Amino acid sequence: MKTLIAVALTAITMAFTTSGSKSLHDFKVKTLEGADFNFASLKGKKVLIVNTASECGYTPQYKDLEMLYEKYNTKNFTIIGFPCNDFGGQEPGSSTDIKAFCTKNYGVTFPMMEKVSIATSPVYQWLTSKAQNGVLDATVKWNFNKFLVDENGKVVKHLASSVKPMDAEITNWIEGK
Repeated sequence: MKTLIAVALTAITMAFTTSGSKSLHDFKVKTLEGADFNFASLKGKKVLIVNTASECGYTPQYKDLEMLYEKYNTKNFTIIGFPCNDFGGQEPGSSTDIKAFCTKNYGVTFPMMEKVSIATSPVYQWLTSKAQNGVLDATVKWNFNKFLVDENGKVVKHLASSVKPMDAEITNWIEGK
């Protein structure tokens, strides 16, 4: 009887752990334009998520992010930018200001979401917590941190701001090398 109960509890625990683990596809956010964005629309795509800022030393990475997006967006890959003012107050603008800056200065065409705070954003809470994403704990230390998320909506890796968008670590992952 004890063995049967132990087996049943193990099965229940495994089912809860597996089904309780969210994927990126479970989230919905707003775009810079205020439209609803459902991450479920990205099923089957690899995703690079990046927290951005318009007044940061890493801001020129927008150029390479756009280059990466243009090269791979037709190959089941996308980039999602999340403007963030958490680090050095380097993204003070409104959604309209951010959109205009990104378009005018870098020709950004990849999806940009509304400005977030890393500490309170449900997407970033999931990205940075192994208890929520089932893969890793990560600390976003500055602007332009990157997260790689696979086709099933599972976190693969966290990359520091210094890793450039066209780095082989990213392009090889996109290409499946």
